[in-house]
Amino acid sequence: MRFLADESCDFRVVRGLRAAGHDVTAVIEISPGASDEAVIELAVRERRIFITEDPDFGQLVYASGQPTAGVILLRFPRDVRTTLPAFVADVVAKYGDKLSERFAVLQPGRIRLSK
Repeated sequence: MRFLADESCDFRVVRGLRAAGHDVTAVIEISPGASDEAVIELAVRERRIFITEDPDFGQLVYASGQPTAGVILLRFPRDVRTTLPAFVADVVAKYGDKLSERFAVLQPGRIRLSK
């Protein structure tokens, strides 16, 4: 699968998905400091599921109804951050294509999928 990881995304998630064979572009590597709108536009143009920890993207994408290739919003508190990369990899393995064009919120032990 193809992903675009926001600057806010824990880089361990990027490494974990890459290790699992996924195509992951990290904003921090290609365009640090890019505007939110430019980042979403890149994800849409390249048909990449966008991964972020920034809740502002929820407002920008979900509430506005802006079309995307999909968004994964990570909401993991500090005390369980060590489980984050494995949890994301497991969700991607389990849900795969069901993540496309959806808005997913991942919390410890929980996933919510919306259209």
